[in-house]
Amino acid sequence: VQLQAFGGGLVQAGGFLRLSCAASGLTFTRYAMGWFRQAPGKEREFVAAIGWSGGSTDYADFVQGRFTISRDNAKNTVYLQMNRLKPEDTAVYYCAALLRSYYGLGYSRHERYDYWGQGTQVTVSS
Repeated sequence: VQLQAFGGGLVQAGGFLRLSCAASGLTFTRYAMGWFRQAPGKEREFVAAIGWSGGSTDYADFVQGRFTISRDNAKNTVYLQMNRLKPEDTAVYYCAALLRSYYGLGYSRHERYDYWGQGTQVTVSS
């Protein structure tokens, strides 16, 4: 199984980025997908999650309507559109896969996830 996240970069505050995560080696529709992030010196934290069909989405409180998670099951890819970025959004962003039956039991808990991507750096300058 491989999850490849890309799309990170350096952006000014107020700007936007779109992260992508391409999955291979698994049956994509058997998995819900999540995005987490980890800033230096901080613990990994939940950002957003999406059910296997895309019908369910959940977000961390700090997202405040700025981010949108989506998926394209035909392309085995999950996306995170991030708008109105803030310096505090600076972190390494990771995508992860969670067996879809466990979505309601802990989509925000990183220990529930089965597979992880390598992460992509997002840096927001003030």
